Amino acid sequence: QEPGQEDLVEFLKENGVRVIASLPCYSETNVDQQRGSGVFERSIAALLALNEAGYAVPGSGLHLDLVYNPLGAFLPPEQTKLEAQYKSQLADNFGILFDALFTMTNMPIKRFADFLHRRGELQDYMELLVRNFNAGTIESVMCVDTVSVRWDGKVFDCDFNQQLGYGMGKDLTVFDVESLEELQKHEIRTDNHCFGCTAGMGSS
Repeated sequence: QEPGQEDLVEFLKENGVRVIASLPCYSETNVDQQRGSGVFERSIAALLALNEAGYAVPGSGLHLDLVYNPLGAFLPPEQTKLEAQYKSQLADNFGILFDALFTMTNMPIKRFADFLHRRGELQDYMELLVRNFNAGTIESVMCVDTVSVRWDGKVFDCDFNQQLGYGMGKDLTVFDVESLEELQKHEIRTDNHCFGCTAGMGSS
C-alpha cells in the first residue's frame, strides 16, 4: 500500500465500497510500459490485499471490478472474451479473483490527445471512432444514468467532461439540488470525445 494509506483496504471493506480498479493488461511488461516501472507489481499486491479482505470472494458482498483500456490508438476487443482471459491469467499466475472487467476506449482528450497529436495520429484516431459509431450503445453510455462529482461538489455528465471542465448547467453543484431528478432537465453536454463511448462495442 501507499504510505499513509495502510488502512485503506479495511476502510473500504467496513463501508462496503465497490472497488473499480484500472489494470490495462495482465502482462507486467505492457502495464509498466504504459504506467511506469513497478506499477504492475504494486497493482498485483493491491489486488491480493483486496482478495484477502474478502473482495470478489463469493458470498462476501464485496465487489471488485477491473478496467481495461488499449495501449494505443485502437479500439478495445470484445468485453466478454477479454474478461475470460483476464480471469484465467490472473487466477493462474497470481491467484487473484475479481468480479467483472470493463473495457474502456481511450478518449481523445488531455494526455492521450496530446500523445496522438505529437505522433500525427489524432485525426486518424478520431476518424476510427467515427467510422465505428454504434447507435446501439447510446442507451448505456455513462452520461445517461451516472453523475460525476468533483471534489468541490461541482457536477458533470461524465468523468470525461469533468476532466475537460464541461460542467452541468451553469456550474451546478451538489449543493444546488435536492435530488438527482432535478438534474434530468439539463441537456447532456456533448463534444467530439463522445465518439469514444459510442465506438465499436461501446465503452462501459
